[in-house]
Amino acid sequence: MDYTVVFAALETVCEDNISIICGPSDLPYGNVAERLVTCIRQIQEHGRALKPVVSSFTAVYHHYDFDAQTPGNGYRTLVKVLQACLLHIIQKGRYIVSNYNSAFFRAEHNASEMEAYCSALCQLRALLHLAQQLINDNECGQLYSLQDRDLSRRFVQEYSSMHKACFYGRCLGFQFSPTLRPFLQTVVISMVSYGETYGKQQSGLGTAALSLLTSGKYVMDPELRGAEFERITQNLDMQFWKSFWNLTESGLIAGFSRIASCPVQVNYTLTLPPETLSLPLASDPRLTATVSPPIAHWGPGPVHMRLISHELREGQDSEELLSYSRADPPPISVSHLPWVQKQPRSPWLLIHFHGGGFVAQTSRSHENYLRSWSKELNVPILSVDYSLSPEAPFPRALEECFYAYCWALNNCHLLGSTAERVCLAGDSAGGNLCVTVSMKAISSGIRVPEGIMAAYPATLLTTDASPSRLLTLIDPLLPLGVLTKCLNAYAGADCETVQPAVGNSSLSSLGRDTAVLLSDLTQGASNWIQSFLDPMRTSGGTRSLSSAQRRYQSTDTHETPTHASTPNGGDHVDYPDGFEPMRSQCLAFVRPTPSPIIRNPFVSPLLAPNNLLRGLPPVHIVASALDALLDDSVMFAKKLRDMGQPVSLTVVEDLPHGFLSLSQLAKETEVASEICVEQMRKIFQQENPTPAFSKRPMLEDTHQSMSPSG
Repeated sequence: MDYTVVFAALETVCEDNISIICGPSDLPYGNVAERLVTCIRQIQEHGRALKPVVSSFTAVYHHYDFDAQTPGNGYRTLVKVLQACLLHIIQKGRYIVSNYNSAFFRAEHNASEMEAYCSALCQLRALLHLAQQLINDNECGQLYSLQDRDLSRRFVQEYSSMHKACFYGRCLGFQFSPTLRPFLQTVVISMVSYGETYGKQQSGLGTAALSLLTSGKYVMDPELRGAEFERITQNLDMQFWKSFWNLTESGLIAGFSRIASCPVQVNYTLTLPPETLSLPLASDPRLTATVSPPIAHWGPGPVHMRLISHELREGQDSEELLSYSRADPPPISVSHLPWVQKQPRSPWLLIHFHGGGFVAQTSRSHENYLRSWSKELNVPILSVDYSLSPEAPFPRALEECFYAYCWALNNCHLLGSTAERVCLAGDSAGGNLCVTVSMKAISSGIRVPEGIMAAYPATLLTTDASPSRLLTLIDPLLPLGVLTKCLNAYAGADCETVQPAVGNSSLSSLGRDTAVLLSDLTQGASNWIQSFLDPMRTSGGTRSLSSAQRRYQSTDTHETPTHASTPNGGDHVDYPDGFEPMRSQCLAFVRPTPSPIIRNPFVSPLLAPNNLLRGLPPVHIVASALDALLDDSVMFAKKLRDMGQPVSLTVVEDLPHGFLSLSQLAKETEVASEICVEQMRKIFQQENPTPAFSKRPMLEDTHQSMSPSG
């Protein structure tokens, strides 16, 4: 939609609201009417100030796209998010105009809704001002301030002090597809409830059960939910995030996921002993290269993997493969079942590295879409359960993934494949590992895979500012505070490496969890009831502000801004006269890692010199326009294209980071997952790169381009 039409509609709606609210009415709205008028006038002021700013972006943001056929970069995204906010305000404003004099009009509710979006608009105005500084300070076409450390530091400082709770309450997920908003609300409420009970000497599953029973107040009070989510995302430690994200590893949740996912005939967990491997050199197969087992931090150790195959294939039921099984007792082969027919080995092999910020999850959390991939592509999939940070920082995960890749090349016959064509696939952190494993294969002189499919990969593991990374201020799934903790953990900043215990710690405690579940439920029920009897009571033992008190305090903060709450106030951002974003009472502690490791090319491949990237196989990147890591994908695709490397970039709309794990929740995520499958099919079938999905009516908003080699 043309932005001028949106701003014109906003102006009209604001005038109509002021006119009807200030006009005669038989209903005694009193103070609520005053609040609405004040809020509408603030929205009107923001709209008038933002129109020329948006005009300046739309005039130049096409210069930052991958190419003309693939519109997508952080500047476009910020304008898109702002437009989504304005459209919500326009819709709510029209509703108020139509229903203000109705006896059934909920004045308090609608005033609170409009105030929430007014706060969000104020903060988005600040983000666009920060983006203006980026676009003025960077070279044309450059999305990152790789040389301007001061600008990146000011971005981190602004994040630390800016108010964010408005994006996690009533406005939660307004920028995403409407079908995903209920899911995002569930995640935020779960996280807030889990954070309230976290660290109370309870078991993992028991904490989850207690959280379920204490979540009622966060459903009923969006402002309380937003404030508590802001506190959690800014200052809880890495162990909380590992614990929460690993809830998807629990037997109960994984069991439900398996019921809903595609059935497979092979699903083995394997453990490779730390043995030296020999592989033929790519340049001369008569010569061999030696690959040592992973040794970083605690010496040689095993590598864990999962083999998934929709159909049983030759080699997958062999005694040799089952000897690697880490299940006790070993799995029973389905080949003994009379209705199962063993298929010949596939010429294809898919090797998968899961996401999770390098700190959480295993292949078990990603089984849902891996099972579907195995069926749709008719290919066996080997997913690597690499060691996680902070216990195992860089380069342990890379070493394990590279070792698993080499072992798979040598032992493909056990995996049901001849490995004539090998594809690496991964999302987020896994996308990073796909690229760096291929870089390591190049530097080692061994065979590189035939292609890479990287979904929303992290290619720059620093806190350098970019327009899409400004979204970490509003993104419920990837806040900057959490992102920084993950980067620091992988870089090994301020953490002690500990050799992990044998087995999966996230699963080993389930027996104890079940034993204490009833007592946790009892305590949770008591706390849940108490939360309604005394709604002023909060998790920290202090009395919280009521919704009205929080609202007026936010208004006061907005109208009387100050730099006093900004850390290191001497470096604060200079906003236009008369404007200042709302500040948070709960300051975030965001510490960019001082470790030079984050600029290692095998950590941040975007910073890799050309000689380490030359020779990469075709790289197919699937990114989301609303992902804070979008600019990672755009800039890395540009870098490869400018080198003459084969690369394609597809940008899907309206989806958050991690959309592969949400593939069964909405049609949009399902379509995005299909795009990833089609990119892998291209690699396996050696199709010439052409614009994809021209026959799919659901993909009008998806943009893709391919840069040919040479």
